Formats: sequence, C-alpha cells, structure tokens
Amino acid sequence: MRQGELCWVVGTVFMDLAMKPNVLDDITKEHWIAAPPKRTTYLEPAKPADMMLEDESGRLRVTGDPLRAHYVTGCVLAALGTEQADGTFQVIATQFVDLPRQPQRWERQDATLARTNEPTPKRGKPGKIAIVSGLDLAGDDPENLALQLLVEFLTGQASGPLDQDKAADITRLIIAGDSLRCASPILSRDEFAAKKAASKHYGYDASTYDPIPTGRLDTFLTQILPSIPITLLPGASDPSNVALPQQPLHPALFPRSRHYAEPPASGLDTLQGLDMVTNPWEGDVEGYRILGTSGQNIADLFKYVEKVKTVQIMEMMLRWRCIAPTAPDTLWCYPFQDEDPFLVKECPHLYFVGCQKKFGRRMIEGPAGQKALVISVPRFRKKKQVVLVDLDSWEVEVVKLGFAKPLA
Repeated sequence: MRQGELCWVVGTVFMDLAMKPNVLDDITKEHWIAAPPKRTTYLEPAKPADMMLEDESGRLRVTGDPLRAHYVTGCVLAALGTEQADGTFQVIATQFVDLPRQPQRWERQDATLARTNEPTPKRGKPGKIAIVSGLDLAGDDPENLALQLLVEFLTGQASGPLDQDKAADITRLIIAGDSLRCASPILSRDEFAAKKAASKHYGYDASTYDPIPTGRLDTFLTQILPSIPITLLPGASDPSNVALPQQPLHPALFPRSRHYAEPPASGLDTLQGLDMVTNPWEGDVEGYRILGTSGQNIADLFKYVEKVKTVQIMEMMLRWRCIAPTAPDTLWCYPFQDEDPFLVKECPHLYFVGCQKKFGRRMIEGPAGQKALVISVPRFRKKKQVVLVDLDSWEVEVVKLGFAKPLA
C-alpha cells in the first residue's frame, strides 16, 4: 500500500469503541476486583467509533462514506481506496465474500448412502417444523396454562379441525434456547463461603438448587415426544457452559424423556426422538440444511450497531460467512487453533435465531442463486407465539396461543 495509489486491502474488521470491554485489561487486573456492569451498547454518542482492518502484519485505520454500513468486529472485509498523508486509508468501496455454496436437498444423506452402498429410501413430501424459544420455566411459575396450550396445539388436541390439520403436518419441534429461567444470581465470594459453611453434608442445598424447573421441562418434553421428535438447543439461562459453542444439555436432567434420546449422530438428522444438540447447531431436517442459534450472537452484535433489525443482522452474518464474528472479543467462546466452528462453509436453507423480542422473516438470495430463509423467533413467555415453517412451500406462519378472558 502506497500513498496516492488505488489498491484493495483485505483484513478483519476491528471496531475501537469507547465502552467496549477489553479482555487484556481484565486479565491484568486483580481477580477480586468487581466485574464491570453489563452494558446494553458499546457505542457512545460523544465519541464516534474508529474502524480498523487488521491481519498478521498489523492494523490499518480506515475512513470513508462506504463504512457507514453496519460492520462489526470479526467480519472479513475487502476495501478499495488510497492511503492518506496521516496514515489512514480512505475507502471508496467495500466488498465481502457473500453467501457460500448451497448444498442440494438430501446431498449429505446421498453421499453417506453412496459410501455404504445402501439403496436410496423412498422420500415423501416434506412437512412443517415448529420453532419455539424462551420457555423460561421456573419453579414458581403461575403461567402453566400457556405451556399446556402449547402441548395441546403441537399434539393436535386443541381447537378445531383446522389447527389439528396444522399439527398433523408438523414433523419436528425445535426449542431454541432458554428453556429454563435463571433461578438466582451468582453469589459473591463472601456469600458463597457463608453458604458453603452452612451447607448440608449430603443431598443438595434447597436454597441454591431447585429441581422443579427441570422437572417441568422433562414433563413438557415427555408429553410431546411420543408424537413429534424434538431438537433441544441450550441457551444463556440453561444449565450448560457459558462459552460458545454450548454443549448439549445432559440427559441426566430429564429422567423420563431421556429414554427417547439417541446417541449423538455423525452430523445427520432423521432422529425420531429427543435430539439434544449444541448451540450453535447445524443439521439436516427432511434433507434441508438447517442452521440455528439461541440468540447470544445476535445480542452481542446489537451492542455494536443502532437502528437495525434482527433479520438484517442475520443476513449480514450469512454474507460474512460467520455467525459469531465478535467471538472471542466480546462474546465468550472456546479457543480453537485449526478451524473456526462459527464459519458458514455451506449456505443453509433455513437460518433461525431464538430468544428475540419479536418475530421477523426474510428470504435472501446469493450471487449463484442461493436462497436462504432467515427467521427470528420471539420468546414464548413474552409473546406466546410458535413459528411454523413449511419446508415444501417455505411459507412461514406464526401461531399465537391464548385464552379468552371471562366476561365481566
């Protein structure tokens, strides 16, 4: 790169924001210093964000009108421009990699059958998948009626023939995170030492562990599993690890429904029981490639941008080919050396994100004819909504569950 010469520069975006936490500063501090408060945004109106491109050789500060688009830390970007006298790079155009190749339906299964020399089974018309998230079950939850209505709708016991026909077409239920609610905040060091000194020597401490929420979730799963297979993703409030990718919920949490669980498959779908998977999750349903998360990646990206919808962020993630670009800078994740598990190597047919404020959908297209449906799924506890996706026509329907109030 030379001053006055037009050239392309490719690098990883780094946003220098005023309120963004710095992991290196946290490591150098003493471990007993109180953690900073949770922030809803990293932006500060009085101080505009500085954008840089970085690679192994260093960082380059970039400026220009094309950078007004929504870019966040971690996305890979190509910028066309020239170097200025002050050392900054004036950008006149930007380009990202866009959607990757999209596999054909049943491509992964056909490849497996070809390796094993097995005949291709008869495949019928695809059905519908139901997606719900944010059940937020707790031990003292008075809203048990809405959960029971959800069970009756999915199993075809509620309403009239029209809703029963909808339920008959559902071939899989996906629960996208936050099935359980956080019962209590994390204790401080002094509070933890006091409780440990007064804790029992056997059994569990009822003041710190409540088995009722997991028991309610176990009952909920058991009522549905005889009729519909379930894919269960962990969320931010579920009993799983905090760092992404979150590991599947342990079968020991569900003593009754775990009998429907099968051993982990080798990336293939068509499981007919309880499928406890990671977050993020990628799998095949009815031969179509499905990608989904429980919403932590979206929640972190909202701290970088303003006045943007969830489906817009989801679309940019697919076009950046990375569903968690801000990890590990501001989103916790495991360290990986050989490969990045958050890279989108194949374009999914459906990309969903759970635990959102409201429902949203968008059909996006790629340069090679790829078509991907992105859906933001609202919290069931807030909206009482279930999202139905028809894998044949790709129509999306939102079913709102409720009950009539008694007349005065």
